[in-house]
Amino acid sequence: MATPVHLTVAQEEAGLRLDSYLVLHFSKHSRVKLQRAIAAGNVSVDGSTARSSTKLKRDQRIVFTPPEIQSDAPIPEDIPLDVLFEDDAFVAINKPPMMVVHPAKGNWKGTLTSALAFHFNQLSSVGGETRPGIVHRLDRDTSGVILVAKTDQAHQALAAQFENRTTEKEYFTILTPAPDRDRDIIDKPIGAHPYQREKKAIRENHSTSRAAQSFYEVIKRYRGFATVRVRPKTGRTHQIRVHMAHIGCPVLCDKLYSGRSSINLTHLDPQGEDSVLLDRQALHAFKIQFDHPVSKQRMSITAELPDDIRQTVAIIEKTRS
Repeated sequence: MATPVHLTVAQEEAGLRLDSYLVLHFSKHSRVKLQRAIAAGNVSVDGSTARSSTKLKRDQRIVFTPPEIQSDAPIPEDIPLDVLFEDDAFVAINKPPMMVVHPAKGNWKGTLTSALAFHFNQLSSVGGETRPGIVHRLDRDTSGVILVAKTDQAHQALAAQFENRTTEKEYFTILTPAPDRDRDIIDKPIGAHPYQREKKAIRENHSTSRAAQSFYEVIKRYRGFATVRVRPKTGRTHQIRVHMAHIGCPVLCDKLYSGRSSINLTHLDPQGEDSVLLDRQALHAFKIQFDHPVSKQRMSITAELPDDIRQTVAIIEKTRS
């Protein structure tokens, strides 16, 4: 329980509204929270409750019990993690699909940062208390390898490699339909979508546009599908998904860019059970190569395909070869 704070209105503060006065003295709280505290009767002026709009006079006495400040730091949760590599500088995690990397509106629990807070005593602070250790991110539905820094020194060294594009990332994806070319480089800038806030789009000469390049190579072709490796040279939000959709071959089950959020077994095998085969975008961060943040030795870390993508490929192999 917070301790009541006693204040006296100074000469230069006379004439201020009560909520404005509290904002000056309790800057860690938002005006909205302070107004709610006033409305709840947690503030008195000369012994009586008051309104947010009350104009203060010199030497009036204010008694306020400030609300507790809630930390934005992730709450530790005992969520199993698939650790691919760990030492004193960083850890590499095979992130499962459907896991959000850090807390955000609508996704406060079950995040990677909550799992990290439970399993590791030390994480870097460079990203702030909401993103301890997080050097880069993956979309919620994208699975695969992600690097997490334990120290600030490691974080800065890894972040510099991402910024300077010396890291090499390889993704595995299923596209539908298959691209016309066996391999190609897509060099198209990506910016804000003109009318859908949650999406990105190819935007030439727009204020939000940033250069984006993706190299792709077909691994195997099937009727209506292809397994593909993609090596993005830049790291724009939704880059692979936007680039693949741009060439008319969106990532399978990419709700935002393909219009389909899932695929049933019967879509591929009419004789099969009508069960969901895949219900998230078929995109997996398969491999990342980078220099160790301390030893500078070149490293390569791989995350094997998760069951849902592996099983989908097996059914496509069986029914669409």
